[in-house]
Amino acid sequence: MKKLLSLVLCVLMLATFASMASAEDDQIVVGMSIPQMANPYFVSVMNGVQDQCDELGYELVVVDAGYDVAKQVSDFENFGNQGVDCVIACPIDSNALLPVSEQLQEQGIIVISFAQIIDNANAIFTLDEYTYGTIIGTNAATWINEHLDGKAQVLIISQDNVEAVVARGDGIQDTIEELCPEAEIVARQAGDNPTTGMEITENIMQQYPDVRVITGNNDSGPLGAYEAIMGMNLDEEAMADFYIGGGDATPEAIAKMQEEGSIYRATVDIAPYQTGVDCVNCLADFLANGVPEEAPVSYFPCEPVWQDEVLSGEYVAG
Repeated sequence: MKKLLSLVLCVLMLATFASMASAEDDQIVVGMSIPQMANPYFVSVMNGVQDQCDELGYELVVVDAGYDVAKQVSDFENFGNQGVDCVIACPIDSNALLPVSEQLQEQGIIVISFAQIIDNANAIFTLDEYTYGTIIGTNAATWINEHLDGKAQVLIISQDNVEAVVARGDGIQDTIEELCPEAEIVARQAGDNPTTGMEITENIMQQYPDVRVITGNNDSGPLGAYEAIMGMNLDEEAMADFYIGGGDATPEAIAKMQEEGSIYRATVDIAPYQTGVDCVNCLADFLANGVPEEAPVSYFPCEPVWQDEVLSGEYVAG
């Protein structure tokens, strides 16, 4: 009898272990490739991905490409070797990822791109770069016309080191030149993170101390510009005139708008956190219903956000 009971217990234990192993095998694993973790936009998207993965019981593995194209390609290859179920990525160089994305898909791995486009991705979450630039540029031009009589020296902190984003900088520059023909754009330089944005601003302010408008392709570079200007101890009149603005409506930018005496005047909300959530929900739909032959394309909202809307509570981050 004791031997029979021991045998039954052994069988039950083995069944439990097998069930646990099967559950582990069934776990959905998502790989996420981020161009640069120092950019607050990507952190916001990642937070959305992480929270929705947690909600659905998926495991998330995140890698930072450090704006290195070769590393991002290698990271994709590693995801293939790890056997993840899906890769969510913003490409640094879209063309460079086409072959390796195809390889992943041949292994049954779903590829979802956000922000910049991977043309052969299974789903795309994106925006029209030039149009986005015109909205950012319109914010800056509005300030110039309403507060500086249409005349200002302007610094654009761009992302011209990322080919797919050059059009956004063009949209900013073209819009300011069109709406403020008497304004002077003294420099347009690439700044991918707050540290670079600070360095650019400090250098430009030495050459052009009358710059009063600094706008960026996103909030990342302007956040550094904000710290640089706040540390220069400009007089009250100069600070009243100063405009720093960007795009993406990152939590860091919204927080800067709320600081006492802030000169961070405007951004543009493209719902980065929600983008992360939507990417994971798209994966869940594909897993439940199959991957469509034609990749669905979703476009971000682009809503201007002004400092007074943040301070009054009219704007509430999504």
